[in-house]
Amino acid sequence: MQADAAGRALSILGVHIDACLSSPKLRAVQTAERACEPLGVPVTLEPALSGEPFDVGHDPSFSLLLHDLTGTQARMKKGGLAGISKGELVALLRPSELSAIGQVPVP
Repeated sequence: MQADAAGRALSILGVHIDACLSSPKLRAVQTAERACEPLGVPVTLEPALSGEPFDVGHDPSFSLLLHDLTGTQARMKKGGLAGISKGELVALLRPSELSAIGQVPVP
């Protein structure tokens, strides 16, 4: 599953996140839990993510949000990951890249 790959990739890369926010919709919560579990970060339900302009993280909603937060013109792929720090886009990973990183053996 893409969420598992994303969580493993972030863990392998040594990424620290402060919070994992999720729509209260069941599928969104399940996905967030799988992605955040390897990082030891609990999922916080955010009701504002449950409806438009967000649609459980699928485009075009998140590409628009990415633009609003950072000013960047980037396409957020389903199962992808965007890293934002202080309003700056610092990483944009596609599902295939997350999967490849997630397969790296941990020493």
